[in-house]
Amino acid sequence: MIEGSCLCGAVKFRLTAPPEMMGTCHCSRCRKAGASTIVFVRRETLEWVQGRDRVALHTPPAPFQYGRCFCRECGTSLGEILSPEARFPIAADALDDDPGLRVGFHEHLADRPPWHEGAGDAPEAGTPPA
Repeated sequence: MIEGSCLCGAVKFRLTAPPEMMGTCHCSRCRKAGASTIVFVRRETLEWVQGRDRVALHTPPAPFQYGRCFCRECGTSLGEILSPEARFPIAADALDDDPGLRVGFHEHLADRPPWHEGAGDAPEAGTPPA
């Protein structure tokens, strides 16, 4: 069982099976929505614990097609958690437990902002310089 929630705790859910894959999208829309790293889950593995009614959906203007869900209370990005599809992405950051996956693909690398390049080489905060 993998638990998930929003920052304020109004929205809680669980996954009864691990997500199928994890990836990061670098497009500006995903970055701004706060859901650039996502996990793909199957509809039948998502169980609502509480707060489904606290989830809002932002529907984008055409030609964009993917709606973005978030907690009405704290704004935590939840990906496409209200999607009617059989398989859909949710924000990896909304998971409270390790899903057992690591990023397996990147999308829209050409849209990655210049400040992101080399970010994996930065020292951990609070680590004194060598």
